[in-house]
Amino acid sequence: MDSKNKFKLYLPALHADGNGGISLIAADIRREMTYFALYNTEHNKVNIQKEATYTTKDFASFSDMANRFIADHSLSSIAKIAVAVPGPVIAGKSEPQRLPWKLDAEEIKRQTNVNKVYLINDLEASAYGLGNDDESCFLTIHNSDDFVPGNVAVLAPGAGLGEAGLFWDGECLRPFATEGGHCEFSPRTSDEVEFYQFLQKIYGIVTWESVLSTSGLFNIYRFLRDVKQQKQPEWLTKEIEAGNFTEAIINGALEKRDRICNMTIDTFIIFLAREANSLVLKLKATGGLFLTGDIPVMLQKFLNNDKFYKNFIVSDKMEVVLKDIPIYLVKDQKTIINGAALYAAFYEE
Repeated sequence: MDSKNKFKLYLPALHADGNGGISLIAADIRREMTYFALYNTEHNKVNIQKEATYTTKDFASFSDMANRFIADHSLSSIAKIAVAVPGPVIAGKSEPQRLPWKLDAEEIKRQTNVNKVYLINDLEASAYGLGNDDESCFLTIHNSDDFVPGNVAVLAPGAGLGEAGLFWDGECLRPFATEGGHCEFSPRTSDEVEFYQFLQKIYGIVTWESVLSTSGLFNIYRFLRDVKQQKQPEWLTKEIEAGNFTEAIINGALEKRDRICNMTIDTFIIFLAREANSLVLKLKATGGLFLTGDIPVMLQKFLNNDKFYKNFIVSDKMEVVLKDIPIYLVKDQKTIINGAALYAAFYEE
């Protein structure tokens, strides 16, 4: 990656006089916790001034939580609110399955007395957030000697499976959301067919989110344990009971504590590479693949070995394209909230 950020985002109101020197609130809503930040705009950038975290289920609506943040920090003269939501946004409304309430931009305007409210899909926001990062925020997994500017793919396994793209228009990158994580999972080997059948009994329709997420990681593990008869060690039983499965299984693999840990992570890495392959091909993302979210950061060591890249380039006819795709791990954990703020600040006057 260049020494300076090469993301030139399509932000048509970046230089508008009315967007300079304003205060705005951005929020990254998640099932358990919601992250808030106050930003101001200066020199065509957004800068964090204050931050807070709230337990999502403790509030009857998003507006109640936003008003709490405003009251807690004695805020006034807020020009805009940006809300990153874990689900599709259609006509200023969203009904994320993982949240206890619906969101409506018009209602939030009325209930917070803020005139401009923007709802944005969290992975679209994350794509915008890449424009706020510099070289230090990225770890190169694979560098291309024949880089060709083009579309960019963003893949983010976490509580769900987020997928987004950035369309290259010849001058700028234009982020957009997808719901590709809900496409159906396709097995390739006989063991994977067995895995598919195992999940089908549980879910009916087996999506990639059932495989590449925190619950997906556990699905791989329990298939290996319950169907393939791999032993569950006593220390891991305690971690599962304590609700620490994701960290425990990854650390167990890093430390090579038990066979089932490494089998679980190896399988997850293969599936991650395969879905990354599909997303890149569907978007013709010659501009690069960016892996983001909590799980990829925890899997950094495994992404740097040959298993991920070798599985990523497997294709019937497109290996010549895939081998030239640069791949990066995004280490910045604030791309969603920063991207939501950047979008609200400069997409329109």
